[in-house]
Amino acid sequence: MSWNNRLDKLHQNRRQEKLWRQRSIVSSPQGREIFLDGQRLLNFCSNDYLGLADHRAIKQAATESVAKYGVGSGAAHLINGHMDPHHDLEIEIASWVGAEKAILFSTGYMANLAIPQAFLNKSDLLLQDRLNHASLIDGGRFSSAKMIRYPHCDTESVSRRLKRSGYEAAMVMTDGVFSMDGTVAPVPELNRICKLHEALLVIDEAHSIGLIGPDGAGLIRQAGLCPTGNLIMMGTLGKACGSFGAFVAGDQQMMDHLVQFGRSYIYTTAIPPALASATLAAIRLIREHSELRERLSKHIEQFRSGLESLFKIQSTTAIQPIPMPSPAAAIQFSKCLKQDGILVSAIRPPTVPPNGSRLRITLSAAHRSEDVERLVQSIVQISKTLSLDSIG
Repeated sequence: MSWNNRLDKLHQNRRQEKLWRQRSIVSSPQGREIFLDGQRLLNFCSNDYLGLADHRAIKQAATESVAKYGVGSGAAHLINGHMDPHHDLEIEIASWVGAEKAILFSTGYMANLAIPQAFLNKSDLLLQDRLNHASLIDGGRFSSAKMIRYPHCDTESVSRRLKRSGYEAAMVMTDGVFSMDGTVAPVPELNRICKLHEALLVIDEAHSIGLIGPDGAGLIRQAGLCPTGNLIMMGTLGKACGSFGAFVAGDQQMMDHLVQFGRSYIYTTAIPPALASATLAAIRLIREHSELRERLSKHIEQFRSGLESLFKIQSTTAIQPIPMPSPAAAIQFSKCLKQDGILVSAIRPPTVPPNGSRLRITLSAAHRSEDVERLVQSIVQISKTLSLDSIG
């Protein structure tokens, strides 16, 4: 079969299953409203949870950094790409999350590729939550360890498998806040179990850093813990921080090992220094302004209470999924919302499991109370007029 025929068949199947994906063009900064393909829309599908992506102070920090350091870093961190802003940002992050050391990565995806690859070998066991983000799963595949995916947030399963592992060493990796469900990992119990069995525990705080815990320092800190000993934190900087990049934080020895053996760290150009400067400004702003998190919490509660009689709302985080019976139903509901001037993503497999299609609503501190009310009323009205079963 020719490549053209092979790809045509795959693409045709994906279109028929209502799973074909398309890009849209945004012509404005991220914010409560954006211009998408020329249409002004109320934005409920961005991960800019604190509304910092277009914040004046953060843009100023980036601009001043460009003037001083130029645009690109020019090299990997281990060559000559590790500049003053990178160094300063790593120190700030370590202080923020209570770690001995933090290491910057270009993306969260690359950080999650590096961790299991650097620490595990073929004699080791890697346990991952079944609903982990693709980057965690791919990181496990990138390593040579035996990987097993345990039922979602099932600490008993983790404990049983570690007890009878028979492997030289073990690691457990989990999302902190799960990106498609908004559920929260049982960090204290996982930490207890992993300490008991001398397993490394890696918490991906992509959707919790900046939002949860003291000064927004994450789930680990909310649990009264620090990234130390057997506990490693990964966090991204392009969501609540409104910038770009990622970090891994933990003990000095652990981070030194990651620098020496993490392939996706060693062989990648460092992020532009201006982005490191912007992120440093964002973290300081987050630490100083708890009202951003308080405002977001109010929006979450308003959304949940507004729809509790219509849907079973389980998430208490900024990620609020509404289940749909099929990919077609998710697309149709999303289109109806867009006609109302509201942007909400239709999430379909393979991003979520089969039969897991949903609307994924993300709330931000940038939203206003009237924005959330408008969204709730639109969802209520569309639910009344749209027969989901007929397109399921």
